[in-house]
Amino acid sequence: MISNASASNADSNELGKFDALASRFWDPRGEFRPLHLLNPVRARFVAERATLSGARVLDVGCGGGLLAEALARAGAKVTAIDLAPGMIEVARLHALEQNLNIDYRVVAAEAIAAAEPGGFDIVTSMEMLEHVPEPERMIATLSTLVRPGGALFVSTLNRNLKSFLMAIVGAEYVLKLIPRGTHEYDRLIRPSELARWARAAGLTIRELTGIHLNPFTEHCTLSPDIDVNYLAHLER
Repeated sequence: MISNASASNADSNELGKFDALASRFWDPRGEFRPLHLLNPVRARFVAERATLSGARVLDVGCGGGLLAEALARAGAKVTAIDLAPGMIEVARLHALEQNLNIDYRVVAAEAIAAAEPGGFDIVTSMEMLEHVPEPERMIATLSTLVRPGGALFVSTLNRNLKSFLMAIVGAEYVLKLIPRGTHEYDRLIRPSELARWARAAGLTIRELTGIHLNPFTEHCTLSPDIDVNYLAHLER
């Protein structure tokens, strides 16, 4: 199996940034606190649009396992992959502590797609597209992984002045919600770009919705405003 960044659609510098923080992933007051706050809303978004009980689910770019654990608790048979070994080790240990059966692997999405095309009822990939060198190719890979009629859920960040000011300047430099350098503006993805890549990959967009986190109240909600963070439900 392919299990290294050089053989896949991955950036070793991006992987290194996250791997260095892996030991603190499950600290709800640490660098990943925004993900802890966003995760229940993301998990509910998936659960309300796809049947999770008994479904075969692949979480691509799973990090330390926040979404994977939520989907497993909802009854899904979860495989979760990431190319940051430290993240996978943390995810495995946490799942063991929680008595959750999740198949964590350090492996590239391309390797799974080659071995099991159409092998999953549901594929999720949250906050990953803006960190890979070729997001268009990643969308094609994710499409290959989903069975015909299955669902793909992704979240990412829009690319515009508002998102630059809020997600990079505000979140990273002013409020220090996430580490500086987490996002690069040029890698952010406009919904129109995502829609074009999806069509080319044989996917239909069923829904686009914004996801908003109030940094002061720490309250997270879905929103019709997709100017900054947004979620997409796609179907193959």
